[in-house]
Amino acid sequence: MCFSATASFVTAAATGIAGLTALSRVTRREEIALAATPLLFGAQQAVEGVLWLALPTSGDQARIDSLIFLFLLLAKVFWPTFVPLTTLLVEPDASRRRLMAVCLAIGVSVSAYFLWSLLSHKPTADLGHHHIVYGGEPLPPLLISIGYFIAIGLTAMLSSYRTLRLFAAVVLAGSLISFFFYWEAYSSVWCFFAAAASVIILVHFAEVRSQIQSASNQRPASH
Repeated sequence: MCFSATASFVTAAATGIAGLTALSRVTRREEIALAATPLLFGAQQAVEGVLWLALPTSGDQARIDSLIFLFLLLAKVFWPTFVPLTTLLVEPDASRRRLMAVCLAIGVSVSAYFLWSLLSHKPTADLGHHHIVYGGEPLPPLLISIGYFIAIGLTAMLSSYRTLRLFAAVVLAGSLISFFFYWEAYSSVWCFFAAAASVIILVHFAEVRSQIQSASNQRPASH
């Protein structure tokens, strides 16, 4: 698979449209964050697309540094907290919510660590072979890495919704592929897979709407 500015912008457009469509299908306030997930992934991919175009020129280092920081802020700080929060908000089962709350607490801890790391070091980015290599920070402790996987993948695997479990499975698969084959560009490649996977969230809202309509049609008419 070729990763490039074009790939980032195409993914940004596709996930952005999916996010806007999902938001139009929201029926409860608790669903807004989940519906917005594809849109936010799209925005992040757009940031990296701009970074793809900016890195070869090296003309405005302040702009490049801002793009690097923004991308990593989303990839490392935002998602470990936001992903478990979105699934927790829409989960109807109380026992599953309790487990998700534990995952959310882990995600918040991971986000706090990476925020400290970003603020304590100057992140860098270089063009690799069809991916962007982010550096400048020390390798995270093993527990932080495990916590990251738990936050972005395991939480949704606990969901009672089939579509959200599918989303989690794709995200985890993308994370593992990125970890083992693109370690030097993990943040970039994982987010690309996750952005593509977030289109599944649109399928989730289509199924929820279909279930609501089916239940409404089966309800006996009042006299």
